[in-house]
Amino acid sequence: MAQKSLLTPSLIFIVGFLTICPVLMLVLGSFMNGFGTFEGFTLSKYVTAYTDPGLQDILVNTLIFTLGSATVATILALFLAYMNTRTNIPFKFLFKVISIIPMMIPHILFCVSWVLLLNPSNGILNTFFVDFFGLDDAPFNIYSLHGMILVEGLLDLPIAYLIIAPAMNSFDVSLEESSKVCGASNLQTLLRITLPVLRPAILASAILVIVRSLASFAVPSVLGIPGRIYVLPTHIYRIISSGFEPDYGQASAIGMSALAASVVLIYLYRYLTKESSRYVTISGRGFKPTLIDLKQYKYPLFTVVGILSFILIILPVIVLLYTSFLPYSMVPSMKAFSMMSFKHWHSVLIDPISLLSLKNSLILGIGGASIGIVLSILVAYVIVKVKTRSAGVLESLSFLSFSFPGIVIGLGFMWVFVQTPLYGTLWALLIGYIATYLPYGIRPLSSAFIQIHDSLEESSRVSGAGAFTTMRRIVIPLLIPGVVSGWILMATMFVRELTLSVVLSRPGSEVLAVQILRFSEDGMWGQLSALGIIMIAISSSLVIGVTLLGNKFSRIHAN
Repeated sequence: MAQKSLLTPSLIFIVGFLTICPVLMLVLGSFMNGFGTFEGFTLSKYVTAYTDPGLQDILVNTLIFTLGSATVATILALFLAYMNTRTNIPFKFLFKVISIIPMMIPHILFCVSWVLLLNPSNGILNTFFVDFFGLDDAPFNIYSLHGMILVEGLLDLPIAYLIIAPAMNSFDVSLEESSKVCGASNLQTLLRITLPVLRPAILASAILVIVRSLASFAVPSVLGIPGRIYVLPTHIYRIISSGFEPDYGQASAIGMSALAASVVLIYLYRYLTKESSRYVTISGRGFKPTLIDLKQYKYPLFTVVGILSFILIILPVIVLLYTSFLPYSMVPSMKAFSMMSFKHWHSVLIDPISLLSLKNSLILGIGGASIGIVLSILVAYVIVKVKTRSAGVLESLSFLSFSFPGIVIGLGFMWVFVQTPLYGTLWALLIGYIATYLPYGIRPLSSAFIQIHDSLEESSRVSGAGAFTTMRRIVIPLLIPGVVSGWILMATMFVRELTLSVVLSRPGSEVLAVQILRFSEDGMWGQLSALGIIMIAISSSLVIGVTLLGNKFSRIHAN
């Protein structure tokens, strides 16, 4: 009992340090005159930051970028969810693939693949169109606000789909049937009944995409900076990475506005997801949604879904693999295939910084996810099984980090670590990663804990087992599916993490995403593509390996 009584306050302290401490230090740092010292209180950083004449354009760009990305992602997610849950479209397994696989492709590599296709100077598709149609200029420019919105919308599509699809699937179809009995067509029923009832889920999806795009760094850095289009994350990055003396106080002052907006939006999202349960209902145990016969539109619409799957999953990998063997970017042809070689692969595999970044990412991915999942198990256990006011505080703290933009919380951790031996080390990155992605481990484990009946633990304790013995022998074996899901999510996030890394990494603590960003900034597309394929292979291997290990463990436990 003593162990259990100490567990909740200990976790509140740990999670509180990971979530509240960097925010407090960010606030304190925004009032400091210099970096590395907490002397010289001043308001000048706020005055300089918010009187900058260029800030207005940056805020407008940020607003257009986030709203545009949310619109693209939500509309596509609505289309896919409706096709999957309400129609007789064939091969529905593709929808599950669309919702999961893109999460394994690092965002920076997805962005780079679009640069290789549509950059105005030598993009593969642009070059093809110019040569084939005899155009004077490239028809597309990915280095634009429109390009940023398109790519970010595609990247956030899985998030929007995972929110809208369950709501669409649990819709009470009697409302639609009543509409059709009154003579309404399928389209009229969709517009007048289905979408209005699903409004809370749609708004929740849009708000979550706005939060994620506000925190996005890969798209604004790879596509926005070359086109001189800055949003808040890249504006903060520019302040701390350019010039002889980066102004961390001014960057912290700007970061406060992004942090405040994200926190407000994420709590609005939580409110809307609670509200959605009042609108979307399942009428009975035997519920099964009525499928709409698409008739002659079935295969044309399936073709659209197939093209979207190709763009999201296959195209980025094909473009990177193709470019990794070429001396420079060119349209596929016999000449291009004859010039292929392993030169870029060899260059990457003997480059000491690339090898170091590979090693560091593996350490952070495997080791960090393992530490993170242990903490997630304990936190999820307290949240679900220990029904006290303190457990509610712990749940709020653990969810809070989900609303933190990576580059902003990275600045907060810089202020935390600057006067400690952890500054510029892998330990700083590890702590920052766990703080940012802890909710990704807690969510699947909370769902798993809910399904474990209290009687199993009570029987163990009656037999004389303590709290930790009960968890180790009874609870954890039943949690394997949740543990596997949480570990995979955290490991893949750690391996591909860019936003925190560009702030916290220093020489000696480089990671794969930062090295890929540097290759992108230098226009070294061949080396970037080779290292990117290695990065995707690592993420995929981690997912497959842990899934097989989890299945094996589950079979052993079942026997």
